[in-house]
Amino acid sequence: MDFANKKCVPCEGGVPKLTPAEVAAALRSLDGWEARLESSQLHKHYRFKDFLAAMRFVNALAAVAEAEGHHPDFNLHSWNQVDVTLWTHDLGGLSENDFIVAAKLDRLPESFAPPPAGG
Repeated sequence: MDFANKKCVPCEGGVPKLTPAEVAAALRSLDGWEARLESSQLHKHYRFKDFLAAMRFVNALAAVAEAEGHHPDFNLHSWNQVDVTLWTHDLGGLSENDFIVAAKLDRLPESFAPPPAGG
């Protein structure tokens, strides 16, 4: 499924969290994400060439999250690494929104290469 071309929808009462089978099927469309079923979360570790690239990613992550109205937890550490964790807080589990944001974040890192020297 092409989650990156979808838009998050507000979680309202009666929206069920995804079943483990649905999570497994949706996970196949993402690259490098792991489902932590015991905590009902998606997680991915990103590594960048330098601190500024990691910070550009974090800022872009914030823009994606705000545009989608769905906000992950993230941790910038070791100067060039970012861990991202997604889950739908209101449901206490995973929803399609988590996969939409994950897919959109995966489109970001390619644009965070350091600028060319001298230019």
